[in-house]
Parts: sequence; C-alpha cells; structure tokens
Amino acid sequence: MLASHPGGSQTRRCKRRVQATALKKLIGLVSLLRSPQGCPWDRKQTHLSLIKYLREESRELEVALRRGAWYEIEDELGDLLLQVLLHAQIACEQGLFDIQEVAESQYRKLVRRHPHVFGRKKLRTAQEVLAGWKEIKRAERLQRRKDLRRRLKV
Repeated sequence: MLASHPGGSQTRRCKRRVQATALKKLIGLVSLLRSPQGCPWDRKQTHLSLIKYLREESRELEVALRRGAWYEIEDELGDLLLQVLLHAQIACEQGLFDIQEVAESQYRKLVRRHPHVFGRKKLRTAQEVLAGWKEIKRAERLQRRKDLRRRLKV
C-alpha cells in the first residue's frame, strides 16, 4: 500500500496544470545532449544500447513503488521519462518519428481503448473494461497486419 504523499491532498496535486515548458526544456536538453555540442556518451547510445538502462530504471521504479517512497518514485519516474525521450530522439534522428508523434499516437490509442468514456459503450466494472481492452487490442493487431499487407502490395 502506498503511503500518503507529504505534498498535500491528492485532488489538489492532480489538478495542478502540467507545465509544458518543463517538458519542452527537458526535450530540448535531450536533443542537445545528443547533438555534436552535447555529450559523447549520449551521442553514442542506440535503441539497443539503452535497453539495459530501460530495464534498470523500470526495476528501480518498481522498488520505489513497492516501498511507497514518494521522493524516490518522482526521481525514478524522471529516469524512466528520460529513457522514453532518448528513444524518441534517436528515432527522430533516424527520420522515423518524434516525441510529439509518440504522444499523439498514445492519445489516440487511449481514446480508442476507452469507448466507455469517449463513446456510447457502457462498461461499469474494471473487469468489463479489461475484457473490452483486450478485444480492442486484438482488433488493432489485426488492423496493423492488414495495413502492413496493403503497404507491401503497393
């Protein structure tokens, strides 16, 4: 069980507006670190070389969550966010996608997977939502296969 956060009521903290400037600064910093003027270690990283750090940061977050150590959780979430931003920056440099496209894709996916919130479907229990989620994911995989086949034919 997670201990209560020392920073105040959950409602007040969760309703605080996200400061887009902090995220923009962090995205810019990751870009700088990977640039010729940046850090040799950061520039050298690839998707594959970062896998061990992604695993390590995920494990550290899990430990902090299990302990309910909020000051560590915030720090470990930041470390995990750095991994996401590094992978997105590398993909951007390869001309594949950027962090904005990752966010937009995730937004669309969450809306699509919550028809009980954004559509007319009525789901009342967590079990119904999970069953619906699994069905939506299955349909998405089938659609991706069809799209891939269509692209290969062109």
